[in-house]
Amino acid sequence: MKPITQYPFPTTQYVAEEKAKVQIYLHHTAGSADPLQTYKWWESNPERIATCVVIGGMPGNDTTWKDGEIVQGYSSKFWAWHLGLKESTFAKFGLPYVSLDQISIGVEICNWGQLTLKEGKFYNYVNRVIPNDQVCTLEAPFRGFTFYHAYTDAQIESVQQLLLLWKTKYNIPLTYHEDIWDVTPRALKGEPGIFTHNSVRFDKNDISPQPKMMAMLTSLQ
Repeated sequence: MKPITQYPFPTTQYVAEEKAKVQIYLHHTAGSADPLQTYKWWESNPERIATCVVIGGMPGNDTTWKDGEIVQGYSSKFWAWHLGLKESTFAKFGLPYVSLDQISIGVEICNWGQLTLKEGKFYNYVNRVIPNDQVCTLEAPFRGFTFYHAYTDAQIESVQQLLLLWKTKYNIPLTYHEDIWDVTPRALKGEPGIFTHNSVRFDKNDISPQPKMMAMLTSLQ
């Protein structure tokens, strides 16, 4: 297991209440590679929106963090509002609302998300150019986009290690299901397992179904 860097995240930014964990949700930040900046951004808002860990991306010339570094703001046994659930989503499937934030663990991967190709260059949603060697081209568009910022090998390895850790700690099953890339009643019901933010939100595209990430997830079973 890689060493985990502890971040002094204020207790006012999450709920220090132990809850049994049955689900894991994979997110990406739609932001820079800096995991520390992610926590600083959450600190600037009072809503207690956060995940217990953030995985850093490729640092470039900045040596403040490492590619794939796991930064922890609070224990996985606690919780914060990381899903942004809507009652209308549950209602669409004829299901009662379940407070999934409390019974789940969130993982944020530092990544820009969807990209747009313009005049031979790939741009993220804040109009910054992403190098070609950091672009993943999907075989088919996913939620409206074919190009995504690639998750690094080191990030994928860190996700794998965390999933295996939490399987042991909380007995969360790691069986891969293809429905995790879209809203699925399994997630909304609180069924144990691994899910993505897409599993509970129609308006999200994190994480994206990149081949290397999917290969890792399928290997766990």
